[in-house]
Amino acid sequence: MSVDIVVPTLGESVTEATVARWLKQAGDTVAADEPLVELETDKVTVEIPAPQAGVLSSILVETDDTVEVGSVLGRIGDGDGADAGDAKPAEKTKEKAKAEKPAKETAAPAKAEPEPAAKQETKSSSADDPLASAGPAARKAAAESGVSGSQVQPTGRDGRATKADVQAAAAKPAPAEAKAPAAPREDKPGEERVRMSRLRRRIAERLKEAQNTAAMLTTFNEVDMTEVMAIRNEFRDSFEKRHGVKLGFMSFFVKAAIAGLREVPAVNAEIDGDDIVYKNHYDIGVAVGTAQGLVVPVVRNAETMTFAEVEKTIGDFGVRARDGKLKLDELTGGTFTISNGGVYGSLMSTPILNPPQSRILGMHKIQQRPMVMPDGSIEARPMMYLAMSYDHRIIDGSEAVTCLVRIKEGIEDPRRLLFDM
Repeated sequence: MSVDIVVPTLGESVTEATVARWLKQAGDTVAADEPLVELETDKVTVEIPAPQAGVLSSILVETDDTVEVGSVLGRIGDGDGADAGDAKPAEKTKEKAKAEKPAKETAAPAKAEPEPAAKQETKSSSADDPLASAGPAARKAAAESGVSGSQVQPTGRDGRATKADVQAAAAKPAPAEAKAPAAPREDKPGEERVRMSRLRRRIAERLKEAQNTAAMLTTFNEVDMTEVMAIRNEFRDSFEKRHGVKLGFMSFFVKAAIAGLREVPAVNAEIDGDDIVYKNHYDIGVAVGTAQGLVVPVVRNAETMTFAEVEKTIGDFGVRARDGKLKLDELTGGTFTISNGGVYGSLMSTPILNPPQSRILGMHKIQQRPMVMPDGSIEARPMMYLAMSYDHRIIDGSEAVTCLVRIKEGIEDPRRLLFDM
């Protein structure tokens, strides 16, 4: 007996996916729960497992096809040869015959009565032209102004167009002609055209949506990384030995961001219609670059986590993001996002909001720069530029700057993070 391979529920607001690739071929023997096919949604790549052990008897969709939740991707049989794979051509032939039969029956009456159809068309076109029954004055005005019947809104008796109707139509600006979509340009030698993935298309849509919707503004500051780097170097080995994970900079920035958000609640809010929703929890999204594009898994309730728990969670997200193993519910619901372009060498940038969030923090490359110290001396210090983009519709400039300064203070003096200062 064959069993259908069905597209499962893919997560909130996700209704369709693209077939990325089949991991098995028709006729292959598969074990229960063995991955069969990869589906790419606009958030993550999902592997669909075999519902039972058997033989992959038929594949009903091809790579790059779009499928909806509940669609049948293929079938698994018990391997006795009497499965859907052999019946598939016969089923297609029957379906084709059924489809062709009504088409032929529908076409027959059209040949039998061509004359009434022509008469009906003439009658319809006459009724659709209000100038056909208009008076001489209206027709003369239309001829002089170049107005056609389709442009006139008749207001006279029995739907007749008057001279005033023609003059009103002539006064209106001509509607702009709809431009036909431009055909793809011809590829030049040395160029390669690759279809944009669903994830990449979704990233493009969301980034453009953020720019079109939010009143986006970016404020900058710079932070001295000396103290954080000293603590990290001092406790690096003992921290890893005790917790099994390396002590990085991200846990410090997550904790510093929470301190800033607590002091300025408006920065942890978002717009929902005509309302402002203030978040009293801190789910921090951490942007991770993958071969397929940028994804933002969320560290839930980061305010309750230790430094080690934050580092473990972010490290696990990074590994699974690159392997395409993230779950859909791990990519939604963040209240604040941190993006670290410094790992790629970026010195400064203006990060784009991650809708529906109303703020995002951008970290950058650490670089030695000459700084004037309080005593007037000049020292080379490890400095990092910070950038916070925010939605000016709900966050005032003073609030955004205050939040960013608190983040800066927490990094420059990590003791503040211990005493919630």
